[in-house]
Amino acid sequence: MAQLPSAVEQVLQLHAQFIHTVVSALRDRSQLPQLQEQLKAAEEAGWGKLVVAIRSIINGQRGEDIKLGLDEEDRILVNAILRGIDNPATLPPIQQPDASVAAPGLAAMVHAAGSGDAKAFAALANMAEQMMKAGGDMARLGGIMRRLVDGERDADKLAKGMGPLGKQLLLNLLEELARLRPH
Repeated sequence: MAQLPSAVEQVLQLHAQFIHTVVSALRDRSQLPQLQEQLKAAEEAGWGKLVVAIRSIINGQRGEDIKLGLDEEDRILVNAILRGIDNPATLPPIQQPDASVAAPGLAAMVHAAGSGDAKAFAALANMAEQMMKAGGDMARLGGIMRRLVDGERDADKLAKGMGPLGKQLLLNLLEELARLRPH
C-alpha cells in the first residue's frame, strides 16, 4: 500500500500554486497588484492572520515574529514562502489537477449542497475557502461554488477569467452536474 504524504507535504501540495504566486510576486513586483487581489479574497474568506503575515513579508519583514498567532497550516505556508524567497528550488512542485477525477466528487458535493444537505454545504464552503487561498483557476472555481450550488450552469459566465485547465475542470463539473440532475 502506498504511503500517504506527511501533513506538511499535504499542506504544501494543496497550496503549492498559492506559495508560487506569492514568491513570484515578490521576485517580480509588477505582479503585486494581482497578489493583493488574491490576498483580499483570502482575507474575506477568513484567512486574515495569514494575509497579515504575507503582507509583512511583502513589506520586507523576515523575522520569526511574523508567525506569531498563526495556526500550524499557516506557519507551514509562511515557512515555505520564506524558503522559496531565499531559494526557489525549495518551492513545492505544482501538480496539475486531473479534471476527470476531480469533477465527479466535486459535482456530488455541489449537488448535495444544492439539495439542502447542510453537511455537504459546510464541506463545500470549506473547500471553496481552500481553493480561494490556492490562487489562479482554483481561486476562481472556489469563488463560483455558491453560484453552482444556486443552480447557475452558464459555462461562459462561470468560466470568465479562467485558463484552459480551469475551464476544462469547470466543463467536466457541469457535465457531471447535468448527469445528477433528475430528468
